[in-house]
Amino acid sequence: MRKPPRHRRKMQSVTMSDVAELANVSPSTVSLFLRKPEAVSATASQAISRAIDKLNYVPNLMAGGLAAASSRAVSILVPSVRNAFFAETVSSMQTALKKQRLQLILGHTEYDEQEEEELVRMALSWAPAAIVLTGLSHSAATRRLLANVAIPVIEIWELGGPQIDAAIGFHHDQVGIAAAEHLVRQGRRNLLFLGARMHQDRRARQRCNGFLQAARAAGAAAKVVEHPDTASAEIGSMLLAEALRLHPETDGIACSNDHIALGVLFACERQKIAVPDRLAVIGFGDLSFSAACNPPLTTIRPSGDLIGREAARLIEEHLHGEKADTHRTIDTRFTLQHRRSS
Repeated sequence: MRKPPRHRRKMQSVTMSDVAELANVSPSTVSLFLRKPEAVSATASQAISRAIDKLNYVPNLMAGGLAAASSRAVSILVPSVRNAFFAETVSSMQTALKKQRLQLILGHTEYDEQEEEELVRMALSWAPAAIVLTGLSHSAATRRLLANVAIPVIEIWELGGPQIDAAIGFHHDQVGIAAAEHLVRQGRRNLLFLGARMHQDRRARQRCNGFLQAARAAGAAAKVVEHPDTASAEIGSMLLAEALRLHPETDGIACSNDHIALGVLFACERQKIAVPDRLAVIGFGDLSFSAACNPPLTTIRPSGDLIGREAARLIEEHLHGEKADTHRTIDTRFTLQHRRSS
């Protein structure tokens, strides 16, 4: 005999009232638990959590009263999901916000302000608890959209320009200055900055500009060689070949990030170019491979994890009703990791 087909139970068939009945609390208590769990007693919280698990309840955070107070989602927009710098920030934010029962929704802009604008419009339709943007450069429409929202708008990874609300990060031109000054201290006089995608990556361009300014102020020669594609070890190898063809006198190189620097080190090894004797190299990022390179890579480490934690802290303050100063600026600074490549 043929068995009747089994049907999956729709998520919508379980309601907040079902959860309330099983937990022996009112629907308004369940609603409060979903919006602001710290406002519900421990006993009620445990009962509601058990009921949600047993019924496989998935709340519609955009419905009714939940949407009126904003959802439990935080929208974060980053230029590239492939970039380990931003992954560190996202991870630390997620860890911190999880304690507040907040969930990150990640958007990827690919350094495109128009794409960022569309993602901001979408995020606002979800009534997020906060919006986190990368950098200070946005379209005029994005700025208008966010100018008067009642939620925190936090710009991360960059300081030094007009802010919408709060900004957390560091000055990228100062990173370039630190790199140039380090190479000059090591006795290098013919300096080069290797960069990728700097026509879109505003922060890499700022590092480049700071580098050139500081090198020339110290009396060193300073030039730039760049590639329009995304930074990678392969692009770094290509850039080194072009740099030494155009500027064979170069004795010190700063790279827009550690991926470029890794490609430079690979190319130097293949071409028997002694690092640091013939060529000193410094990167940016202090990525996981940087200390394990041959030779270990001198680099500048941004505080990506601290940026994420500080952003989460500002969001938590807002949720708890603490009034923060508008246009707050938090400088997370950076550190130079001096290793054998320079």
